Amino acid sequence: SWPTSSWTLSRSSHRRWCGGYATTSLGRVELGGDTKAVLLAAGLIFLWALLLGVWKYRQMAASPEGLAHPYVDTAHRAALLYSFATLLLATFVELSGFGTAVNLIAAFAVIGFFAAAIGVYTAHGILRDTDNQFRAGNEPPGLHQFMWALVLVEIAGFSVLLAGFVDGQIF
Repeated sequence: SWPTSSWTLSRSSHRRWCGGYATTSLGRVELGGDTKAVLLAAGLIFLWALLLGVWKYRQMAASPEGLAHPYVDTAHRAALLYSFATLLLATFVELSGFGTAVNLIAAFAVIGFFAAAIGVYTAHGILRDTDNQFRAGNEPPGLHQFMWALVLVEIAGFSVLLAGFVDGQIF
């Protein structure tokens, strides 16, 4: 049988039995400052994606082929994906057993590379200097070093947050 009084699901929600249905009411959510910072970053990246979408649409509408420049398209898609990836980071930050400083450094190292990648794609879209920065002759200086740094930092940063989740929620 269902209880008739409220019981706590988390620090921010309450579930109660009401007319034969379990209902949830959310009060003010108490998030850590580190989580709030990462959520703000996710929102800003999503806003960036929406603005890139307007730019992409305008290029598509003006093009006889109905296509935007490949890097405008790539910037838009990357920003959309990275905004939601940043929400995932926020979840791991909130559930981490590690301290605020560790969480912020790990999350913003990853987010910094997300933003840098979107920025590079946006720059190529503005300059229209290439449709493939990896093609021989089009490679900007330091491209491969940047890519290896991106790989290392994104994997390491998320691994720290995953370890914090394991520490805080499993052990």
